Amino acid sequence: MTRLLRCRACLAADPLTFLCMGDHPPANSFVRPEDVPENQPMYPLDSQACLTCGLIQVSDQVPDGFFEHYLYVPSSATSMHDHFAGLAGILKKAAGDGLIVDIGCNDGLLLSACNKVGGKTLGVDPAANLAEIARSRGVDVDVGYFTHSGSGRLISEYGSAKAIVTTNTFNHIGDLHDFMAGVKGWLADDGVFVIEVPWAKNLLENNEFDTIYHEHVSEFSLLSLVKLGGYFDLDVVDVHRLGVHGGSMRVFLKHAATATPPTAIVSEMLAEELNAGMLEADTYLAFAERIRKIGVDLIAMLDQLKKDGVTVAGYGAPAKGNTLLNYFGIGPDRLDYLVDRNALKQGLYSPGMKIPIRSPDVLREDAPGVLLVLAWNFFDEIRVQQADFAAHGGRFLVPLPYPAMVN
Repeated sequence: MTRLLRCRACLAADPLTFLCMGDHPPANSFVRPEDVPENQPMYPLDSQACLTCGLIQVSDQVPDGFFEHYLYVPSSATSMHDHFAGLAGILKKAAGDGLIVDIGCNDGLLLSACNKVGGKTLGVDPAANLAEIARSRGVDVDVGYFTHSGSGRLISEYGSAKAIVTTNTFNHIGDLHDFMAGVKGWLADDGVFVIEVPWAKNLLENNEFDTIYHEHVSEFSLLSLVKLGGYFDLDVVDVHRLGVHGGSMRVFLKHAATATPPTAIVSEMLAEELNAGMLEADTYLAFAERIRKIGVDLIAMLDQLKKDGVTVAGYGAPAKGNTLLNYFGIGPDRLDYLVDRNALKQGLYSPGMKIPIRSPDVLREDAPGVLLVLAWNFFDEIRVQQADFAAHGGRFLVPLPYPAMVN
């Protein structure tokens, strides 16, 4: 069982191991039909907490090259279009006529929004398949992993960046210090670095353990980003609270030499983290016990539905859902199938549990009695999309923060 001996962000020694979830396949390693009989590679999924800065980290990482063909796209969630349109306006205002760089640009949804408001943009992403989608949107993509050693070529080829942004990618980075060194060198003297990630405080308070998987090697507190930035003379100057992905934060960093004083919300959120016990071992041990109890209760509900002859399907095939399914041992004996709007996943099987994934269109024909909402972070959107399902008596089983049936 692998253990990291120090925090990825602040480098403090001896992080606390608090949630060991056994062996899991990478959460986005969906299975082709012909490969279902084969055994998938499995890796330990163990969570550690830094009691110096509140970073939650996963010890084990997915193999090199995993992100070169990737299946998650933000475009499949309607709410993300509006979300990124709002962020595009902020980035354009900060960058002016300067370069806006999105590291981990995925299918180009954010940068296409930046282009619409007149931004000068560049995406960086290792996934060649997604880069093609981005380019079809008019987004220029440099395909490859972003590293400090590779940043020199990017700087010489494209010039300095007035705004560098990374949305739900920073939590995928194993070597945070190498990444930050690259950002520091590319960012213009008066530029801004924007990090958008789930907030670990919300994860703890809302039992969002499924946000933890091999690709999400870090779940950040604000304090962890403050301490990490300090190693590179990058100061946190502002933060926005966000509702997406179960509660996120958008953090703004600038070179210390040109940084403005931090806004009041920075100190407010740092104080909230301390008050929530994010630097105390008991907080994490209590969290692990709550997750164990949630698993017991959820399995009991699913087994009772099966006993009552109710057909249950899963809504969404997100990576977080695969953490939940594999940790709790929920397979095709309890869920007949999953549905997902992302066409890249349809026709495949979920990692580990190997549950078939179909289009949501099947719900009109099959009419299951209950949908287990694995993409719970988009539940409001899902309820609107599945109004007909609910109108005909269908029910939603929402697993977190506690299992609850919603009519």
